[in-house]
Amino acid sequence: MKVLVLFYSMYGHVYRMAEAVAEGVSEVPGAEPVLRCVPETLPPEVLRKMGAEEPRKAFAHVPVATVDELGAADAVLFGTPTRFGNMCGQMRQFLDATGRLWQSGALVGKVGSVFTSTATQHGGQESTLLTFLVTLLHHGMVIVGLPYTFQGQMRIDEITGGSPYGASTIAGPDGSRFPSDNELAAARFQGRHAAAIAAKLAA
Repeated sequence: MKVLVLFYSMYGHVYRMAEAVAEGVSEVPGAEPVLRCVPETLPPEVLRKMGAEEPRKAFAHVPVATVDELGAADAVLFGTPTRFGNMCGQMRQFLDATGRLWQSGALVGKVGSVFTSTATQHGGQESTLLTFLVTLLHHGMVIVGLPYTFQGQMRIDEITGGSPYGASTIAGPDGSRFPSDNELAAARFQGRHAAAIAAKLAA
């Protein structure tokens, strides 16, 4: 069973969450995580000006996804940073190219799940996850979130991402904060949970 972990990351925060999601997927017997990133749409000189060139080297080895890989997967977990309370443009452009999959119903009945990152604690994490799910529902996917059986999202002893809509992390205004242990645990839980449901649906 192939579980696609598809992400866009500019400074590495979503990539680190994607790694944790993939770790969770691999804990489910028979589930194989496939890590992919969506194509970049910004020119190199813009990325350099944004200070993204160096951080992106950490995941330069991750292959760029093709639309067909969505159709070949048994489940897909999508990771995106937040842009004004919504998914980033790179992810939106990739999903806008999935019309052929929608027309053929290629994703109907497959598990779909989303995780995200924001700069600030209330920077649109929940709105990004919820608005992303609209696209997955149009594709007929079976939505899987982060249930409250992951107790880490109940914590109030530290600032942390995570909601029933999906795992999330807070990067900080300057991007210096990377996912905490609790946020990575949420991502692993979500990956494991989504893969386990996909396995039940495939049985």
